[in-house]
Amino acid sequence: MRGFICLVYTLLFSLSLSASSFAGTTDWQTLRQQAKGQTVYFNAWGGDPAVNSYLDWVAGEMKQHYGVTLKVVRLADAADAVKRIQSEYRAGRKDNGSVDLLWVNGENFHTLKQAGLLKEGWAWELPNWRYVDQKKPVREDFSQPTEGAEAPWGSAQLMFIGNAQSGMVFPRKASELLAFANAHPGKLSYPRPPDFTGTAFIEQLLIVLTGNPEALRQPPTAANLQQVTAPLWGYLDKLHPLLWREGKTFPTTPARMDRMLAEGELLMSMTFNPAHVDNLIGRKQLPATAQAFGFEQGMLGNVHFVTIPANARAQAGAQVLANFLMSPQAQIRKANPAIWGDTTILDSAMLPPSLGEQLNAQKPAHLQTVPYLAEPHAAWVNALEKEWLQRYGAK
Repeated sequence: MRGFICLVYTLLFSLSLSASSFAGTTDWQTLRQQAKGQTVYFNAWGGDPAVNSYLDWVAGEMKQHYGVTLKVVRLADAADAVKRIQSEYRAGRKDNGSVDLLWVNGENFHTLKQAGLLKEGWAWELPNWRYVDQKKPVREDFSQPTEGAEAPWGSAQLMFIGNAQSGMVFPRKASELLAFANAHPGKLSYPRPPDFTGTAFIEQLLIVLTGNPEALRQPPTAANLQQVTAPLWGYLDKLHPLLWREGKTFPTTPARMDRMLAEGELLMSMTFNPAHVDNLIGRKQLPATAQAFGFEQGMLGNVHFVTIPANARAQAGAQVLANFLMSPQAQIRKANPAIWGDTTILDSAMLPPSLGEQLNAQKPAHLQTVPYLAEPHAAWVNALEKEWLQRYGAK
């Protein structure tokens, strides 16, 4: 009985956590009152059943605890919502917009922010911001300062996946990856860019190989593009002949690589979700000896954000929703591999001990933790993909 009472207390405490430290903050209380009764249209990627199920749960919590009706607009591509926002502004629709909250990637955020189409300065004022892990890149997106125009709600990191059976030692540096490929010809590959994970792998190599990493924080120029990327192309010229099918063709998706790993056709796969290997093991698609690992100096990581268009009709409700998405209750549930397995953006050390323990309990069991490496400026993505396709895409 005592355990049940403690559980109930913890859940109630997590729900009230945002208000407990801000009970005297008139702005937050006013915002909550304004949000009550509003309908929030949250435009989010709808391509994953786990994500969809999680957002259905969020909708129930928002209705029950905040009086906010959440309508999830499931997108195949966030760019569709960006085009809609742009079209509304061109048509003179400066308020009462159709998008209240948007799950946005770095490129789309940059597009909207540069055009002045986002509400700024709100995210850092939310009560649950104080629990966010500031060691993660939560104040910038693709090297662009967010200026409080985005609220983080999850994070991701490029990781390799391998089966550690038979004592196999996996590479922890770029030089070791090349040596590993040489020792196991035809057993490595990566998704063909512009697949997101394939491009992330190219970015990862660029970050650790270039002699000018600071240049990656700004858009590439005609003067520095070749100089910054030369070590990358030299490395890939050596790596590709050692890959699956001699690097003349590439798997189309990370999911295809997962199957090839399970069947023994490859020795490594890759993912942008550190909990993915636990999910594969749980579904018995990989043995319990599988693990996620990365380079010792770090792996490319990012934070996914939500943002509010400047013409959103339910701005108060959108902020209350963004705050809930950062709450310990929502983050603990989202981090559970059985529900979604999305990595938290909270610092468990900043939470009350009971909640910190619950959050830590959701960490993937088959993961070797490595530091986060910040993403290059968004403009490097197109430049790298274009050059990669010219060099290797026609083979």
